[in-house]
Amino acid sequence: MKTRGVVFLKIIITGGAGFIGSHLARRLILEGHEVHIIDCLHPYYSQERKKLHLENIKKVGTFNFYNKDLLNQEETISLIKRISPTIVVHLAALPGVAYSIENPMEYVDYDIKATINVLEGAGQAGVSKVVFASSSSVYGDEEGPFREDMASGKVISPYAAAKYSAESFCHVYQHLYGLQINILRFFTVYGPWGRPDKAIALFIKKLLKEEEIHIFGSDSARDYTYIDDIVEGIYLTMMNCTTSEILNIGSGRPISMETVVSELKTYFPNISITREASRKGDVHKTWADISKAREILGYRPKIDFQKGLKETVKWAKEYELFL
Repeated sequence: MKTRGVVFLKIIITGGAGFIGSHLARRLILEGHEVHIIDCLHPYYSQERKKLHLENIKKVGTFNFYNKDLLNQEETISLIKRISPTIVVHLAALPGVAYSIENPMEYVDYDIKATINVLEGAGQAGVSKVVFASSSSVYGDEEGPFREDMASGKVISPYAAAKYSAESFCHVYQHLYGLQINILRFFTVYGPWGRPDKAIALFIKKLLKEEEIHIFGSDSARDYTYIDDIVEGIYLTMMNCTTSEILNIGSGRPISMETVVSELKTYFPNISITREASRKGDVHKTWADISKAREILGYRPKIDFQKGLKETVKWAKEYELFL
């Protein structure tokens, strides 16, 4: 559809009831695009929380929602063909490093098999572009900044292994169907409605209850990337990228855990900390080289950590019951 030079797209977002997906859906609806969300509301974290995400999307406009399990190959392919979208943004996955160590086979299902089904559906439907959400975890525990060509497959968690494998299947289906596939490697995403098992959200939840927080390992750092910058990276990929590419989407600025604690003290001066040993599967430091995304997409993250944390704390205080 095209009106006065503006192209309106029909877009499927898998995992659209999740953290990133719900923010992306709002942006796309506000831009006038036709949005179709496929999500099975997997109970990795609260289904009620995901329903709140969907209600939040409804505040900005209409969309179509399908409660479907992407592991069902026949139904997944049939649904994608029936919708016949221009673009598929495949965000649906089972996240979490610690959980993946305890339940590795679930990641084979939800992060690999489900991805294959989506790619097959996209190929049969003649989709013009698939945007696949990968992770900085595919770089393993190497020294950054990470360039896109530095992923060697030497990962250290089942979650990372599943993401790296899913990337390989993206290349396969690019070859089989001639799909344009853009693999986006996200670096630690945070912000309002953030995943409750991630450090920033977990810390704020505990601090609001005046509980101590637990820090694992020493001298760790993460390339914390605010949700709006992640959504902008996806959007620019959808609109500006004309070739299959692997791209880092991050802030390009690693933030140490000590800096995180220092910034949290601004809002919670009586912070109490327990330090523990590093956990298996956790990487020591993440740091995105975003020069390729800057060159190809015009991607430039706008939200620094101080501002992003301020907005996240503000949201958390307002929605404390939903944390």
